[in-house]
Amino acid sequence: MIPIHPQPVADHPEQLRWITPAGVLPFTGVAAALPAPLAALREDGTLAKVRVDPTAIVTTLHPGRQWSRDGARVRTALHTALADPSGWTPADVRGEPDDGPLRVAAQELLDGPVGDLARSHGGHIELVDVRDGTVTVTLAGACHGCPAARTTLRQGLEDRLRRSHPQLRAVTADPHRR
Repeated sequence: MIPIHPQPVADHPEQLRWITPAGVLPFTGVAAALPAPLAALREDGTLAKVRVDPTAIVTTLHPGRQWSRDGARVRTALHTALADPSGWTPADVRGEPDDGPLRVAAQELLDGPVGDLARSHGGHIELVDVRDGTVTVTLAGACHGCPAARTTLRQGLEDRLRRSHPQLRAVTADPHRR
């Protein structure tokens, strides 16, 4: 059984993030089709939406539903559904990737290990934009013009993002911003 635990979503009492190990499902974004146990909860009006993030499944209750009453059923259905990854299908939203989870993951890396590396050398990497699967950053301080910056972006940021976000098209540095 895949371990999960719920985490509240600030300012969204109708949502719970069910923290999972990274890469449990082969996509990120809104789920169009779900395995039977979760599909039944969506059909009976318990769940309004299910979104897959790199390290969580975000479930949204329909208005009028409460976690205190419906949470145990959602947890049980989610455990069962995670045992069948083939039953999950991403929504095709105009053929475009859902950049929200990619943006979150990129920011976490820049706030954490990748940013720490840059800061340890007197530099700074700032997230500028995430659009259509492309992450754009700006290099500042010692990172601007540094020959090692390309390696940091490729090995530190891009390779790590690609592991859990196959929709990543590229990581680029905006040469006009610093």
